[in-house]
Amino acid sequence: MDNKRFYITTPIYYPSGKLHIGHAYCTVATDAMARYKRLCGYDVMFLTGTDEHGQKIEGKAKEAGVTPQQFVDDIVTAPGGVLDLWKLMNVQYDRFIRTTDGYHVEAIQKIFREMYDKGDIYKGSYKGKYCKDCEAFWTESQLADGKCPDCGREVHDAEEEAYFFRASKYADRVRDLLLNTDFLEPRSRVHEMVNNFIDCEGGLQDLCVSRTSFTWGVPVDFDPGHVVYVWLDALFNYMTALGYQNERYSDLEKFWPADVHFIGKEIVRFHAIYWPAFLMSLDLPLPKKVYGHGWLLLDGGKMSKSKGNVVDPYLLSERYGVDALRFFLLRTFPFGADGNFSNELLIQTINTDLANDLGNLVSRTTAMAEKYFGGKLPEAKQSNPELDQELGAMAVSLRNRYEEQMERFQFQNALEEIFKTVQRANKYIDENAPWALAKDMEANGVRLGTVLYNLLETVRICTILLIPFMPESCGKIFAQIGADEAARTWDSAWHFGILPEDVEVHKGENLFPRIDMAKELEELERIQEEARRAALPAIEIEPQTEEKVDFDTFCKSDFRAVKVKDCQRVKKSDKLLRFTLDDGTGVDRQILSGIAKWYAPEELVGKTLVAIVNLPPRKMMGQESQGMLISAVHTEKGEECLNLLMVDDKIPAGAKLC
Repeated sequence: MDNKRFYITTPIYYPSGKLHIGHAYCTVATDAMARYKRLCGYDVMFLTGTDEHGQKIEGKAKEAGVTPQQFVDDIVTAPGGVLDLWKLMNVQYDRFIRTTDGYHVEAIQKIFREMYDKGDIYKGSYKGKYCKDCEAFWTESQLADGKCPDCGREVHDAEEEAYFFRASKYADRVRDLLLNTDFLEPRSRVHEMVNNFIDCEGGLQDLCVSRTSFTWGVPVDFDPGHVVYVWLDALFNYMTALGYQNERYSDLEKFWPADVHFIGKEIVRFHAIYWPAFLMSLDLPLPKKVYGHGWLLLDGGKMSKSKGNVVDPYLLSERYGVDALRFFLLRTFPFGADGNFSNELLIQTINTDLANDLGNLVSRTTAMAEKYFGGKLPEAKQSNPELDQELGAMAVSLRNRYEEQMERFQFQNALEEIFKTVQRANKYIDENAPWALAKDMEANGVRLGTVLYNLLETVRICTILLIPFMPESCGKIFAQIGADEAARTWDSAWHFGILPEDVEVHKGENLFPRIDMAKELEELERIQEEARRAALPAIEIEPQTEEKVDFDTFCKSDFRAVKVKDCQRVKKSDKLLRFTLDDGTGVDRQILSGIAKWYAPEELVGKTLVAIVNLPPRKMMGQESQGMLISAVHTEKGEECLNLLMVDDKIPAGAKLC
């Protein structure tokens, strides 16, 4: 029975902000794969969850004025949160893990200690570049134009006492795993990992696996002040959720090693390099496969709630149905590559595949069965080898073609095979012209019944194979064509003639109504504009002063572009930041600004600001400030807010503003 067990995981979601359709992409794909394996008779474990620790979440919780636990609870369990989204998208997971769960925390502490006792974790000091958004450390050579190569955001210098994992010790074994097995797919990701992280200058670097600059994480129980690095914490969820190093579950022996981890390409490095290295350290079996899929893109860039298309899964599901949305995600984009999302493409896919092809086939077939036979086909059959054999052969062989693609995680290709058969069935209707046969029921009634039966059988087989993608709609189609439970099974999908010859058909609702593209896009634009306006904060702008300043007085103020070389908090002050600025003179200028409430110092380094540089110096907290940085002030929710005036980085330091 071992070969009939299947363990699949999707990345545990990092709950740091609003959910969009991109977040649903990987989980829907994982759900489709899990449903496919259940359909095939496998005992399936499908794991998902949330990765809830780290500096980014601690910072966002502070901004929101709540504890980190309250912050993640609001995103995970509150209405509209992670659990609600998976319910909306009909994601049928078997287990949900949160890395704040007590059993997981306990297990991570044991794992960290065991790796330390083995000598694979040692204490040192970290100094380098850190991306807070990705919770990732980078060397200078790995940066892309000085920024995080994964997300493109600014990185900042980080230096702190930390523990390190001896990743370098396992570099050769990981390299061999990647190059000489099919552990990582698509294959295009392999050379990217090897060239950029293992065969690069300096080789695979040891990984920082603890932090001391924040507290929201799993505590290192033998060294207070250290918390476990979020990626070591998160990756082991795949095993702790089965009972590894805890007594909560007892499925480890049954399901480990995992058959496949579905992940987004931005976290391939952690899953393909560090995850196997961690497991090698503990002498544990490796997962059979890591599959790094692409992103859903908007206008060529990674999907974000701030982009210009409607990407709210709740809105899209309400307008088009959950099954149509699930279908679109896996029908339209090759799973291993990036795909460009647009509202036009979504509507076009629904109209072409679901309304015109599948919906039309089901509607025409069931409507004719009711019209010509009152919904119950005659038992007598009359085949026409010339017209019937191609459709029957195509339907019977469909399962094998579909299975080959599904086993390779090529959902788009599997669906393409189904829709080739659907299109052939629609052509079969035109070839046989049932409406012409119906003109003489006495002579042609048996043949007409045979044609409709062949169509119903083709619909039945296609619908079985669509279950992983559109489970609710498939149930409705089965009901319309009179397919009982025995006619809905995987085994029955490669037999033609499973429906009883006198099957009863009930034409139901039109499952996939055609959408008016122009009107729908106009409506989506209206909805989107309303949402943008609703999201704008209630802002009060300070009224303009009526006092006039003569032109000569204004011209005495010397406004200059300045580049931020360094920015630090001023000790014993909650308000002040100390800026070291390049003002174009060749001598650093120091300005103190009361902006600390609205900016983290590290995010301002490298920015180009505007300063008045001819003000007399003044002392602030015992330090000299040589000018003033220009900010905009407004009131938001009753509280004054400041925003530094930033200009294009192409403007050189010292450029005069006029």
